[in-house]
Amino acid sequence: MDSLEDILKNLGDTRSTPTNSTNSSNSDELAHENPRCGTCMGRGWFTPEVAANHEDFGNILTCECQKSRILQERTTRLLRYSNIGPLSRFTFENLDPEGRSSHDQNNESFQKAYGIAENYANDIQGWLTITGPTASGKTHLAAAVANQCISKGTPVFFAHVPELLDHLRTGFDPSSEFNYTELFDQVRNSPLLVLDELDITTSTPWAHEKLLQIINYRYSAELPTIVTTSSELQQIDPYIRTRLENSGVIISLENISEQSKDVHQLGRIDTELTKRMTFKNFDVRSDDRHRISLTAAYEFAMNYADDPHGWLTLFGSTGTGKTHLAVAISVERLKAGESVFFAFVPELLDYLRYTFKPDSRVSYDNLFDEVKRANLLVLDDLGTEHSSPWAEEKLYQIIVHRHNNRLPTVITSSLDFTDQTGPISSRIRDPYVGELIRLDVPDYRIKTSPDTSGKITRNRRNS
Repeated sequence: MDSLEDILKNLGDTRSTPTNSTNSSNSDELAHENPRCGTCMGRGWFTPEVAANHEDFGNILTCECQKSRILQERTTRLLRYSNIGPLSRFTFENLDPEGRSSHDQNNESFQKAYGIAENYANDIQGWLTITGPTASGKTHLAAAVANQCISKGTPVFFAHVPELLDHLRTGFDPSSEFNYTELFDQVRNSPLLVLDELDITTSTPWAHEKLLQIINYRYSAELPTIVTTSSELQQIDPYIRTRLENSGVIISLENISEQSKDVHQLGRIDTELTKRMTFKNFDVRSDDRHRISLTAAYEFAMNYADDPHGWLTLFGSTGTGKTHLAVAISVERLKAGESVFFAFVPELLDYLRYTFKPDSRVSYDNLFDEVKRANLLVLDDLGTEHSSPWAEEKLYQIIVHRHNNRLPTVITSSLDFTDQTGPISSRIRDPYVGELIRLDVPDYRIKTSPDTSGKITRNRRNS
């Protein structure tokens, strides 16, 4: 994990001054890579021909041909630092500012929240607290703010609070990939911190103490912070509540009398996605190697959509097109008059947890049975859920039921299942049940050099 200091070091001005042999060598290399640029002649920099009294007279400036590369590299570093993962797809552009509820009061609260969040993203100052029940849009709004800041070059650290505290605990283990001191410092000092799902209580006094230290530090330093919580403010620790109330704006989202409808909505695909993610508009890229790779995945997905049997698992890094193909398959089955249950896995588990609350209008048994028995089940982003014994058990039960009954299932994941072990992975890898396809191509959101290779590997069914 890159430190904040390292990240910030690499976020410099696009202006550069090659004054030594190393810079000269770099310029020669750039000239070889891009000899056709008429401005810099492939060097990557130029001296503008301006009057002596012009502010750029005598300066050495970065050429436009290099600025896109620099921006791409900066965005990549910021995304890696941000810890936002699959939530990078949550933006203001794919949010309906008018709200999508059948209840006017819900839509009114969301419209207000959308406007406040958008304004905050354009001028990051103070704290923003978003409260509301499950599926009210809290995390989407917080992620939209974070992604807009990243696009503008502002470092963001996105942390799901329970997971963050788990990482801090394991940071004391010498074998852990997380160093406690470095992680704690990143969280405390990030230019923008998002604390997603701040709960009423934390599991241990130690965890509670760490959370208080983070919040108090950022409060005292007046560092911009976003907090989301499903709890009522009155239920939150008074010390934390005081800082939330005194540091900025509080948004309250509502989800009135829609829990049963929302659970039904859970299995549906967002209308905007069904328009944007079809086979017709799937981008196989312009580069030959990427085109060959993605065309193979595209054609296999189309064949599966025509006659879904067994399982289809698409895995690869963020932005390879996994979800796009999964949605496209779903759209085709819906057109054929069949039912599809489409679920973002972390959201599905949130709904299942919610059903145990006294005020839930939804039966856990009914929802769980609907997921297990769906004609076609799509589990999007398996592996991004915040793992717990309970979550692992529920996923295992769903996977086992559908595996035993050979029920059509589409899974997308960033996990490399060829390297995974365990009861869930072994069923996903079972060649007698389905196909395992790796999309090994760059993130479509970030342009890559034409010599970057991509490939698709397939674990064929042996039956």
